[in-house]
Amino acid sequence: MRSVTINGNTFYNGDCVAGAAEYIPDETVDLIITDPPYGIDGDRLHRHYNRDEEFVVEGYVEVPAAEYGEFSRAWIRQAERILRPGGSLYVVSGYTNLYHILAALRETGLSEVNHIIWRYNFGVYTRRKYVSSHYHILYYEKPGGRRTFNLECRYGTGEQGPDARSLNYRDREDVWTINREYKPGQLKNKNELPTELLAKMMQYSSNEGDLVCDMFLGGFSTARVAIGLNRRVTGFEISEPMFSAKTEEIGAIEPGDLLPGLRVPEKAGDPPNRGKPWTDAEVKHLQARFSELRDAGMTKKDTVATLCQELGRGRWAIEKALKGMGSG
Repeated sequence: MRSVTINGNTFYNGDCVAGAAEYIPDETVDLIITDPPYGIDGDRLHRHYNRDEEFVVEGYVEVPAAEYGEFSRAWIRQAERILRPGGSLYVVSGYTNLYHILAALRETGLSEVNHIIWRYNFGVYTRRKYVSSHYHILYYEKPGGRRTFNLECRYGTGEQGPDARSLNYRDREDVWTINREYKPGQLKNKNELPTELLAKMMQYSSNEGDLVCDMFLGGFSTARVAIGLNRRVTGFEISEPMFSAKTEEIGAIEPGDLLPGLRVPEKAGDPPNRGKPWTDAEVKHLQARFSELRDAGMTKKDTVATLCQELGRGRWAIEKALKGMGSG
């Protein structure tokens, strides 16, 4: 199996199952993000999308539908093995063979964290059914260690939008609307994940210096974003033409070049009493002060904000306690 090491990151040209078994030690990877072949004649998708394939690199390797179940079990077993305890796995999948991937995941010791829907900006045009314009992202963890989840990596928990909704809450909802990228005149794979999508997963689920792996590198989008966010990266691509074309490009990426463009969240810091049990005195104070402030004409929103400051608690904790007392 041919390998290329670029700025300390090693990429393998070959099958990911055999390659991972030979080259990736147990429990050494912090995060896996991967977009496996869909098993739906992906080498002929352009016939349905009516798109120009002039700059698509030849050599896309599809998985026959009849082999998709065993194919999924084989690579997911390797993914489970190489993930560290507490490591995270994101699998991007269409609907057709989603059940094979879910079945394979359920045969492992990995645990589901979220089933995310990625909605994008264009799908297959149809006349007699609804337009399919989303993919599934299966987010799993390997139990046994502390899972990285950077709560305020993109928005502070206290940040609000113009509609007064929490930006952090909205960003962490499990339906993501992120547009595809168009790359006219650039060499590309059949299907490539957008930078914004990959960056979001990496920001929440890894830190600088962590090792990210993509079992199916394709157009090397995961590798490109990982390097741009100052992560280490490795992975596999079975297509020789794609591997050769993209490893040439990877060498030109400056580690960390995406970091200056990231949004800086406004972090207020954790309330000092977050997670602590309520004392009887706090409960009495909460009830009395809530009534006092509301009777003085303060809005409920401002009342809760004042109580957060006085009691050193988060907004959700205050509202939950008020609801429990029948004051919500």
